Amino acid sequence: MRAEMFLRRFRGLDYTLIGALAALTAVSGVTLYSAGGQDVGLVLRQGLRFGLGFVALFALAQVPVAAYRKWGPLLYLIGVLFLLLVLFIGDVSKGAQRWLDLWVIKFQPSELLKIGVPMALCWLFASGVSRTDAAVTEAGGKDGKVRPPAWKFIAALALLAVPAVIVALQPDFGTAVLIAMSGVFVVFLVGIPWLWIGLGAVAALALAPVVWHSLLDYQRQRLLVFLDPESDPLGAGYHIIQSKIAIGSGGLWGKGWLQGSQSQLDFIPERATDFVFAVFSEEFGFAGICVLVSLYLLIMYRGFKISMNAADEFGRLLAGALILSFFLSFFVNVGMVSGLLPVVGVPLPLVSYGGTSVVTLLASFGVLMAIARYRPMMRNVPL
Repeated sequence: MRAEMFLRRFRGLDYTLIGALAALTAVSGVTLYSAGGQDVGLVLRQGLRFGLGFVALFALAQVPVAAYRKWGPLLYLIGVLFLLLVLFIGDVSKGAQRWLDLWVIKFQPSELLKIGVPMALCWLFASGVSRTDAAVTEAGGKDGKVRPPAWKFIAALALLAVPAVIVALQPDFGTAVLIAMSGVFVVFLVGIPWLWIGLGAVAALALAPVVWHSLLDYQRQRLLVFLDPESDPLGAGYHIIQSKIAIGSGGLWGKGWLQGSQSQLDFIPERATDFVFAVFSEEFGFAGICVLVSLYLLIMYRGFKISMNAADEFGRLLAGALILSFFLSFFVNVGMVSGLLPVVGVPLPLVSYGGTSVVTLLASFGVLMAIARYRPMMRNVPL
């Protein structure tokens, strides 16, 4: 009986998705061993974090989706409270105040909001709404769609703006953008009118000068260097130039594991964290990049399948927002390292060295697993 109850906990999990996540952790271990100067201790520490993350994944997969719906506002409030504590008593490292030191562990509270913000917004929009009952929503425009009342969209913008602004003050502009976008994805999936999207784009352009003057000097320098990296090749442009050299020198098949000259000779800065993709590209080449991108696309595909097959509106919105946020982190990091986007300090998800981000990401996939497990039979879409 106990064995049957134990095995029941592992039924309904998306093992294809788990396999893809495990493959990313293997890529991380191989790449970090090279990027970290063949430091076994670094790989073991990362392996411990992956272990904690997978424990969180399997544990959270056992929680009913209804519980996440109740916990959304609470997780959001706890996350914002931690962010406020960071502003006053946060640990300073590399010129940024982003971590809370709790003596036993040191973690980055902003990572919690990558789950807390979309969960709170999903709770807001899904309150009183099911996948088949739209009676509580207002009728849409000429397209005939039904949408939530306007006040919910206004409340959603306020909810996502608060943590994004606090994180930007740390300063951590990259994470602030990711947090804001995790909420924007929920709003988009709900079905915001295109007119509102157009007005938002116009408002963003109008506020661009204000945002520019509010940026710190190094942040403005990063944007200017993005347009012309060669203008400061030994300063702000050094990261991008060396990263592009490493990616290009990998060729089709790469130079081989532990054979990358840019990484082994310390030309690539932050090679175990933000620029780990450059190390991987140099050693495994275009072929390795195709395999890595395929893993991320497979994870995206499985995540969207879970969203499509969700039991209710809350699960649909939350699964969609979480998987889009995951892919955005991948897209921003690869674009940044390749010189297609400004450097904003976003790690490559589940490959870069890190603690809080790894555990939080795998925990978010535990929530996805819970949504997948608790889908009703009447909406059983083949996975």
